[in-house]
Amino acid sequence: MLPCAALAAPSAIPALAFVPPAPGSYQLYQIMTAPDGTVLETDGSVHPLSEFTKGKVTLFSFIYTYCTDARGCPLAYETLHSLKATIEQDPTLRDKVRFVSMSFDPRNDTPETMRLYGDAEMRDRRGLRWHFLTARSGKELAPLLDGFGQDVTVAADQPPGQRVPVLSHLLKVYLIDANGKVREIYSTSFLQPAILLNDIKTLLLERRGGRK
Repeated sequence: MLPCAALAAPSAIPALAFVPPAPGSYQLYQIMTAPDGTVLETDGSVHPLSEFTKGKVTLFSFIYTYCTDARGCPLAYETLHSLKATIEQDPTLRDKVRFVSMSFDPRNDTPETMRLYGDAEMRDRRGLRWHFLTARSGKELAPLLDGFGQDVTVAADQPPGQRVPVLSHLLKVYLIDANGKVREIYSTSFLQPAILLNDIKTLLLERRGGRK
């Protein structure tokens, strides 16, 4: 299976119409605490979500592997892929940041499906780890969606073997600090590698300066 980013038109990242402020010249406020719950890694192992939202600066997003909306999951994938390459060139950043993509369709996006989807990114171990997670059930996923404020409309169940598409979701990417606090939420308009990079650096400068 190809990553859903491969299904989008080339150059899906919108052009940046302004120069973002320099890292450390502004403050990112604490929006909320990232929720915790039970998630599955690509090998099927069970983990608390907090294992992937604390200890490092984290860019977290909900996706589903068969999304074809060029301004949805493929845009998030392409943006993070571009940013990952930039971060990995900076030894002062690459071991302090992680990416997490979690499916909001556990019925179809099994651990094996998520492994195939994120295979190239997971095999790249130059420093920045990118985790691809799913849930054991919609019931276990629901509190995470609610906790992050991620709205999604799902079609009614269909007979076995017939995939149910996720009908609608608003793309959100969450910037989470090392203490598990959500510090920024990016929509499509502001999902830019340059903006994300400066915000990551701002959080790292904040931590270095001893501020929470």
